[in-house]
Amino acid sequence: ELLDKPPLERSPKTPWPEWPHMLRSDYAHEETIARFGGDPRTYCILTKEFVGNDQGEVCGVRTVLVRWEQSADGGRPKMVEMPGTEKIVPADLVILCMGFLGPEQTAAKALGLETDERSNIKAEYGKFKTSQEGVFAAGDCRRGQSLVVWGINE
Repeated sequence: ELLDKPPLERSPKTPWPEWPHMLRSDYAHEETIARFGGDPRTYCILTKEFVGNDQGEVCGVRTVLVRWEQSADGGRPKMVEMPGTEKIVPADLVILCMGFLGPEQTAAKALGLETDERSNIKAEYGKFKTSQEGVFAAGDCRRGQSLVVWGINE
């Protein structure tokens, strides 16, 4: 999570009747905490890069911790990377789960992927191959708005 860890109680910044800004844990979080002894979520962390090996396969994710500083004019806070906190998390698969308003087109355009009339990336269900060799699409970016579990399942 790029942002700070939410407070355990309702924040004074979101008084009733606004939706309360506070830490929430669903069943999956609670099960992970019970089984592995800690919350799996990490806060104030930025993904900098996907790291690949000599065969072009992903082998890690480069991250860095960030802090949020209030701007001098009182406007939007500024994200500042914290020196000395960069690390590479080993990975052999990266799943990008995003898009309740449709997938962002930056990656699709950069990779030259075909899209449908609703801006979803074209990929046949069951095979998930896109118009580019070695690039696959699943979940929201392929089928449209849905639950994150579809992306994981596909």
